[in-house]
Amino acid sequence: MNSKLQVLDQEIGAYSLNGIEYICITDIARYKSPDRTGAVIGNWMRNRNTIEFLGIWGQLNNTAFKVIEFDEFRKQAGLNSFTLTPTQWIESTHAIGLISKAGRYGGTYAQKDIAFEFASWISVEFKLYLIKEFQRLKEQEFAQLGWDIRRNLAKVNYQIHTDAIKENLIPDTLTKQQIHSVYASEADLLNMALFGITAKQWRDQNSELKGNMRDHANIHQLVCLANLESMNAHYIAEGLSQSDRLKQLNTLAISQMKVLLKSVPVGLMGINKS
Repeated sequence: MNSKLQVLDQEIGAYSLNGIEYICITDIARYKSPDRTGAVIGNWMRNRNTIEFLGIWGQLNNTAFKVIEFDEFRKQAGLNSFTLTPTQWIESTHAIGLISKAGRYGGTYAQKDIAFEFASWISVEFKLYLIKEFQRLKEQEFAQLGWDIRRNLAKVNYQIHTDAIKENLIPDTLTKQQIHSVYASEADLLNMALFGITAKQWRDQNSELKGNMRDHANIHQLVCLANLESMNAHYIAEGLSQSDRLKQLNTLAISQMKVLLKSVPVGLMGINKS
């Protein structure tokens, strides 16, 4: 996923590859010298401390890292005649901490810890703002990812649930309206078991909100709901009555929410205990 960080009016590219977070150090170098980014990165890479840092990172994070080639660079680092480019480092050591990208959005990208080290060499102030902005971006992405996961989990289990209703509770002679009523009744069975209210009761109490009660459920409630959908499908297949299923699902909901929320009192969960 490609992203953009806004740091002290400087736009910094970032993306993930094979589980590694990369930040564009060409963009960081532009903060120091807009017209000489290659020279800025080259000067940083000539530094012995930089070579040591890149080498240690490579040994810790890359099983294919070539230590002998790294040692050769380390011996030469600091000499007036020593020069090193990101491409040379990548090709010689099989490095994964640096990536050179060509094209319109190209440049040199570095794994986030390496990028932070480079930013510190550029400006301590810039590094701190970069870290803060990067953390904000990751929190935003994590929040979105969590939402996607919980919604998809609920959708998958909902299909299992509706299939069980269709196979066991809906005779062929029912009209479309009657079939819809059966589905709605079973959905409200789960709502009552977990939230203690029906969908209509929730809408009446929250008319100012968009969406339905499940759209506003937290991740713990949606995980529990997904489990309830699976269990209700199982109970339907076993032929349990709706009233018996409600009792068992409510007991299961209370038990699971206690585990998920641990120390949070049951009365604060919005769960029907009757």
